Parts: sequence; C-alpha cells; structure tokens
Amino acid sequence: MTVGMHLCRGNYRGQWFNEGSYDAIARDLFGQVPVDHWLLEYDTERAGTFEPLRHVPAGTGVVLGLVTTKSGELEDGEELLRRIEEASRLVPIENLSVSPQCGFASEVQGNPLTWNDQRRKLDLVVSTAQRVWG
Repeated sequence: MTVGMHLCRGNYRGQWFNEGSYDAIARDLFGQVPVDHWLLEYDTERAGTFEPLRHVPAGTGVVLGLVTTKSGELEDGEELLRRIEEASRLVPIENLSVSPQCGFASEVQGNPLTWNDQRRKLDLVVSTAQRVWG
C-alpha cells in the first residue's frame, strides 16, 4: 500500500480558502508524518517557494500541483518544466511528479472549467511528465 497526503487550500467553485507558504509547517509536517508521497499545491505564488521541500525525507515522493483547477487558462509548458527543474534542486527528480493542484471538483457544481479545459489541462500534465520522465 502507498500512502499519500494532499494539503488542500480549498477548491470550492474555483475559490480558495487559505494561502501562505509551507515554511511554517514543513519541518514538523514533512519530517514527522509518515507518508510515501506529498501532494502539494504550487499553482500560484500564494503557495510560496519550493524551499520547504528541503525538509522532505529522502525517498519520499512529492507531487507538484503546478496546474490550476480553478480557471480554464492553460499554463505554459515551458514554465512547468522550469518549475520542475527548480524543485529538483531540493528533491531528486526521480521522487518528483506533476499533477493538477487539486481535483477539478470538490462538490457537485465543480469549478468554472469546461470539459475541454479539463481535458487540455490533463493533456498538458501528461505531455509535461513525458518530457521530464520519458
């Protein structure tokens, strides 16, 4: 069994409920909660820098939620690659992966994205992963 934990900042109809970096909690959270993977929201600047990832124990996976589910605007693929490279300075690339920052819907009405928006974002995640990890 593999255990992962997602740190959610809210995802109700495209809204968020919390902001701030992982700095204040990283040492205790990453160092003391025994999970195999962390699923972290990094889709906007409100998440702070990747610096708190230095506290992730060796061998623990980090899923970088770089693609927002809060709007239909498609992220720049080259920027995603740059950010993955930046995170790999703190966590080995083989322990990283990329995903949307949260689900496309936390409740029945979902976020303000069309099916096509969601499909394009998932295609971007797949193509980015293929470019980085083959």
